[in-house]
Amino acid sequence: MSALDPLPVATAPPKERVAYLDNARYWVMLLVVIGHSLTEYVVMDSAKGVYTWIYLFHMPFFILISGYTARHYIGDFRQIRRIVSTLIVPYLLVETSLQLLTRHYDGEPKTLMILSPQWLGWFLAALFLWRITTPIWRALKYPITTSIVISLLAGLIEIPNVLALPKVLALLPFWVIGLHMNRELFMKLGDWRIRAASVVALVVAFIFCQLYSADWTTQWLLWKDRYDEAPLDATAWEGMTTRGELLLVGAVLTFATLSLIPRSRSITTVLGGRTFYCYLLHGYIIILLDRELDLWQRFEEYGAWAVIGFMVAAVVVANLLMTKPVATVFRPLFEPRLTWLFREAEPPSVRVPVDALPAVDGSSPTTGGRERASGGSSSQTSVPAS
Repeated sequence: MSALDPLPVATAPPKERVAYLDNARYWVMLLVVIGHSLTEYVVMDSAKGVYTWIYLFHMPFFILISGYTARHYIGDFRQIRRIVSTLIVPYLLVETSLQLLTRHYDGEPKTLMILSPQWLGWFLAALFLWRITTPIWRALKYPITTSIVISLLAGLIEIPNVLALPKVLALLPFWVIGLHMNRELFMKLGDWRIRAASVVALVVAFIFCQLYSADWTTQWLLWKDRYDEAPLDATAWEGMTTRGELLLVGAVLTFATLSLIPRSRSITTVLGGRTFYCYLLHGYIIILLDRELDLWQRFEEYGAWAVIGFMVAAVVVANLLMTKPVATVFRPLFEPRLTWLFREAEPPSVRVPVDALPAVDGSSPTTGGRERASGGSSSQTSVPAS
């Protein structure tokens, strides 16, 4: 093949929308937006309990689903092109604009640090690094154990925030677990006994957070600080023990939530296919409402009522940002086609029939394939999509 020949497309199966996964994305996106809306109130006991409960598992949940949807990544033409258009380009746009916005209001950062994500961009950077290393995690003999060891040891050393590397390594086990999940495991989570236990686990965790989180350091839940630096101020053993406990709790609550996610199609399925835009845009709304209107400061005196109000507002905003008009307007910006950048690819020689793929929602392979093909528009995009 000469340098000017069209690039081949490998035989990785084309991705079809699955109701269960889009439902999962919808609910976890609500948690993301609610969690970010409570950040300014985390010093209040009425908000800290909810904030802590959400942060115990919302990113582990998101990352595990992302890993599962990326398990077929092999670096073919289609996948590389998608990485550029839905991860690299949005990362550069969002990170640059948010840093310029915060510098305008707060004076920080004084110089742009595009490779050092300050807020939302970290997850896009993490998805990029996790995805391109996926073949390694698929090839290792003990991938989950190896990822846990890396996570525990990462907090012992100083790691620069290049492409959010401290968080990438700390949260790595959830990505690797997702890569090694299969449809049968997801189906087993729907057993009524597991669902009953899941409700208990989530309720107990919520009550525990309400009762005891006032004395906890929430910085542990950001997964980015070295153990022995402020505000963690932990010994090596304390740091690894605490992170190990967070990994375990995050995994338990993630699987508990996954067991309760509906399998059938609904409005949340449609909205869940557009979480990509909600994730990228909600940060701008929070910054503008805070800096321009000083909204959180104005309502702080109302205590718990303010917390409830902002949670309700977060749900409303999240749903609006997952609507079709928002996707239509921002798709050219956040998902550019980039036909001018990529060479033409050869047609794939082998395709895996959609009907050959088993359904997550319990329908037959043939029926499930047709439903997924017709149910989820290819224009719908979610953050964890591969």
